[in-house]
Amino acid sequence: MTKQSRGIQSIEVGGALLRALAKSGEPMMLRDLAREAGMAPAKAHPYLVSFSRLGLIEQDEATGRYEFGALALELGLISLRRLSAVRIATPMIEALAAKIDHAVSLAVWGTNGPTVVRLEEPSHPVHIAMRVGSVMAMLETATGRVFAAFLPQNVAKAALDAGLDRLGVGYNVKRSPGSPKMASVLAEVRRRKMTRAVGDPLPGVNAFAAPVFDHAGTVVLAITAMGPTGSFDANWTSPIAAALRECADTVSQRLGYRAG
Repeated sequence: MTKQSRGIQSIEVGGALLRALAKSGEPMMLRDLAREAGMAPAKAHPYLVSFSRLGLIEQDEATGRYEFGALALELGLISLRRLSAVRIATPMIEALAAKIDHAVSLAVWGTNGPTVVRLEEPSHPVHIAMRVGSVMAMLETATGRVFAAFLPQNVAKAALDAGLDRLGVGYNVKRSPGSPKMASVLAEVRRRKMTRAVGDPLPGVNAFAAPVFDHAGTVVLAITAMGPTGSFDANWTSPIAAALRECADTVSQRLGYRAG
């Protein structure tokens, strides 16, 4: 019989609350969270207080619901960055940002949709409504359309049907995933293996986004270059587009992807 290392039982008990919240995927009331963790609310509350002090949990003052806090987000982002695709892409987007002198982001498909895990700033100040941890709207943003176009159709449809797109930066209720116009847009993304945004949804900001594929041909990352409309050339044949495409293709090749 293998001897187990000694642990701290109270931490393991409290961990049941974290697992229950993670399984739920949305903010929860104390009574519901305690029930899912298999304990009484009076027992669960002190654990949540301690977790709140650590930043693992935070409580919405208006609704009283508990959700993951800043430290939990930071730990999750660190875990995402350690994925091989992110590790390989990180130095390449650093080089790309230096080459084009515009902001470059790296996004993965997260629990709530396309999630930014890296953001490289240019040498000049730029004001963009994006930061590490931002969830991007699937249909409204260049980053989101990469995933909407290249994810398995059942995955993309399920996310849109579940309303995840409404959580993203840049969401506009006037656009529909089932519209002929949006279907045409996504078809163009697949054909070009790139998409762009010209002053929309963020006025004054242009962007290109390109997919990164793994050895199985699955989209695993979106690399997005963005900058002010006055200095960011959004033509499909621009040097920015070419540099982004080369960067994304190189990362895909490093992950074992072979086009065709």
